[in-house]
Amino acid sequence: MTDTLQALGRQLGTDVDTLASISRNVANLQTPGYRAERMGSDFATQAGLSVVPDQRDGSLAQTGRSFDLALRGPGFFVVERQGQQLLVRSGSFQLDADGNLVTRHGDAVLGQSGPISIDPRQLSADTPLRVQADGQLWAGQQPLGQLQLVAVAEPLQLRSMGNGAYRYEGAPAQWQGSVVQGAVEQANVDPADEMLRLMELTRHVDAVRRAMSTYDQVLDTGINKIGEN
Repeated sequence: MTDTLQALGRQLGTDVDTLASISRNVANLQTPGYRAERMGSDFATQAGLSVVPDQRDGSLAQTGRSFDLALRGPGFFVVERQGQQLLVRSGSFQLDADGNLVTRHGDAVLGQSGPISIDPRQLSADTPLRVQADGQLWAGQQPLGQLQLVAVAEPLQLRSMGNGAYRYEGAPAQWQGSVVQGAVEQANVDPADEMLRLMELTRHVDAVRRAMSTYDQVLDTGINKIGEN
């Protein structure tokens, strides 16, 4: 009997996690680069499921800004926040007062040799920032650095750190995507898909509720029978 209660309790716990992921997805519909959360198989947990970021591309919004970069294909930019390397998908970058390439939240954007720094005097109308599909940065014919771009082999190891950044401690994978300049990736959340997930979740919660009610009736009947004897 206890095993039955535990199983039903785990199902309800998973449903609560699923509802939370749906809520976060809907709340971030307009957040550039946001990765929709899905429930993926994770045998390290009791329920066998865990939240995992969706690796599919979001649609592109053309901005024309030279510092707006979008990724196509699974992968992330690498940034530094308080000495910790994190992964981000949103590439809406800018130069700070010291010429460092940073995110909208002030995280330093990393290149192959560390934080990317650009002397604004190297850029002009005749020599604007140019970013190749492989992440190489140029000012005219002058190289400015190479973006550090990574893919992840174990998406379940991604842990949200806020502001669209993730900590990752799993195995690395070779990045095979491309960089698009002058565009920002939109959230890869499909409102219709989230509505369908919510409807399925509602039905599942109702089924678990009925199962618990039936179990309670069976248990009550069993106790009464024991009392009669």
